[in-house]
Amino acid sequence: MSDVYERLAKYLDSLPAGYPATDSGVELRILKRWFTPEEAEVAMGLSMMPETVSAISERLNMDESRMAQILESMSKKGLIMRSGKGAQKLYSAAMFAIGIWEYQVNNLDVGLVRDFNEYIPHFLEKTWKKQKTQQLRVIPVSKSISAEISIMPYEEAETLIKKQSKIVVADCICRKTHRMLGEGCEKPLETCLAFGSAAYYYEENGLGRSIPQEEALEILNMGLEAGLVLQPGNAQKTWVICMCCGCCCDVLKNIKKWDKPAKHVNTSYYATVNEEDCTACETCVDRCQMDAITVDDVAHVDTDRCIGCGLCVVKCETDAISLVEKSKDERWIPPENIVETYMKIAQERSKM
Repeated sequence: MSDVYERLAKYLDSLPAGYPATDSGVELRILKRWFTPEEAEVAMGLSMMPETVSAISERLNMDESRMAQILESMSKKGLIMRSGKGAQKLYSAAMFAIGIWEYQVNNLDVGLVRDFNEYIPHFLEKTWKKQKTQQLRVIPVSKSISAEISIMPYEEAETLIKKQSKIVVADCICRKTHRMLGEGCEKPLETCLAFGSAAYYYEENGLGRSIPQEEALEILNMGLEAGLVLQPGNAQKTWVICMCCGCCCDVLKNIKKWDKPAKHVNTSYYATVNEEDCTACETCVDRCQMDAITVDDVAHVDTDRCIGCGLCVVKCETDAISLVEKSKDERWIPPENIVETYMKIAQERSKM
């Protein structure tokens, strides 16, 4: 019989986000930190679709009361998802990332962080780099969009926030882990916004605090002033907005090392420079999180690196930089909802 953690790793790799194996086995060390052998067996019996305790216990041939205890404990540890209202609780599988890792934001130690930092470049290389549809997308700062550009509601953070009835804000796990190691930056920490069922899960697990729309908009503006990239979940009806920096964000930091990071980001814009108006002040260089801008006599944008976040545009005092829409066939139209997003990712991974 194969090791339970090896089987769990293969199971997580079968989910849309993946969990590719390494030669070092660091992915198994991570699982051993989180799951008991019994919890690993239960996790492998779950699907991505929420189910009742009775349905799960019947399928796994386990006493229903015992199964209820295990599932509730695992969901509170952030190892699986929990949803539903009142006494009718539903449980489903959680992916490694975005998922189990982010749910550990209040349960971190240096050993776990070091293991994760060892694993995440491999994870992104084997999944993110090879698929077209990502779990996150980049949307521009609203103030960076000119009047000539007709922006869609799902491309505007303020609109996404104003549609929400339930919002929870949590610490950015990326900046939190970097600070634990004495690295990273001093940009705002409490910036991750979760919506809907994800917000309830975060609140119930003590991962964040519930806030009104007005405070969410204030946090958004604070993040933009600090130069954070807006990365909502990759669906028109999003469940999260991350605010990310190129020095700590585990996605941006790692894809920034690739030759053409813009190729691996779902975005519809890129920056361009009007050389006649550029004073070579280099403010745009400081704002860019992807090292896409260089300056000699004027600023130059490397479109293979620019992810269209618009951070450079809003701080250019001479209005020399602007965002340009990609061509119609290159524009990114996100799936309508999270289910479609993960179905597309699963289909793409099946063809790798």
